[in-house]
Amino acid sequence: MTFLLNSHNVVEYLAAQGLCSQSEQALKVEPVTAKNFNLLVTFPERQLLVKQERHNQDGKVFGEFQREWRIQELVQQFPQLHHFCPWLPEVLHFNQQNSIIVFRYLDNYRDLMDFYAKENNFSGEISATIGTLLATIHRDTFNCTEYQDFLELNQENLTVFQVTNLIQGLERIEPEIFGLVPADALKFFALYQRYDSLGQAIAQLGNAFTPACLTHNDLKLNNILLCKDWEQSSQGIIRLIDWERSAWGDPAFDLGTIISSYMQIWLSSLVISKSLSIEESLRLAVIPLEQLQPSIGKLSLAYLNTFPTILEHRPDFWLRVVQFVGFALIQQIHAMIQYQKSFGNTGIVMLQVAKTLLCRPEQSMSTIFGTSAAELMYA
Repeated sequence: MTFLLNSHNVVEYLAAQGLCSQSEQALKVEPVTAKNFNLLVTFPERQLLVKQERHNQDGKVFGEFQREWRIQELVQQFPQLHHFCPWLPEVLHFNQQNSIIVFRYLDNYRDLMDFYAKENNFSGEISATIGTLLATIHRDTFNCTEYQDFLELNQENLTVFQVTNLIQGLERIEPEIFGLVPADALKFFALYQRYDSLGQAIAQLGNAFTPACLTHNDLKLNNILLCKDWEQSSQGIIRLIDWERSAWGDPAFDLGTIISSYMQIWLSSLVISKSLSIEESLRLAVIPLEQLQPSIGKLSLAYLNTFPTILEHRPDFWLRVVQFVGFALIQQIHAMIQYQKSFGNTGIVMLQVAKTLLCRPEQSMSTIFGTSAAELMYA
């Protein structure tokens, strides 16, 4: 029987693993809202984040923490990758049998999405740092079969399935869908199937998916931490967390996902009204795309400056990135339907934007990156 953590036995568990002393008293144990069972344990001089993956009805787990731990093993196994350590979470313990993982809680960092929402400061320094770190990880693992074999040992490449499963799910909509989603959410499936070019573009993108390096595969702004004193710090201002979906994947997927997260700031700030056209809603956004384009452009140029040879390997790299931005928007629509059971006017606008990015990536370059950055990247 699987050992189940709770707020009463977590300190005892940590002591048994040598992560605290038997006599050490926790000042506070509090749950953290997440898809897994998470507890934040506060000791006098440090905090530990303890996670346990939730089991399904058969008592099984997806094994996502195994992937998180595998990244730690990769960096330890290959000394030439030790420079990744300051950019990763600090994992102190992993229990595969009971799907438990323990991190040092980084209380001197904050969620980047939270920073953007509260500070409305889209600093180019922050986004350029993200681009540099991501490019370094991709560049330093690119086409290295030794790293690929290590990461794929006893594991499946879930990233490929993310693309192909979504494509297949949209191509074959079963009657059961009518009992699973509300009526307004069915608008998405009706609109999607109306656009033949969109389905073709996604299918083409799935065929073009090319695993070539270590990828994060869930690089949303929520999974990026920013040092609280980043303006005074000269290094280590960014950490990339939640590597649970990491795999040997396509670098364009990672870059497209993070850029899509910036695009969603714009799209979620739209002024939506039946009296307004889509073009008017986009123009009246509280956070206009023009405010985000400099950050997106600097992130992308920093990536290119750090990993310029990506264009030798993948001449169509930036077009695929733009398409993956659109693909990530459709993934977000799917998440809205699945968890919020809704597909309203914001979702319709998001689908229109995604369609343009997927079907006309070359014409969409300047829309995403800004004209000057697009000219430099697609020269």
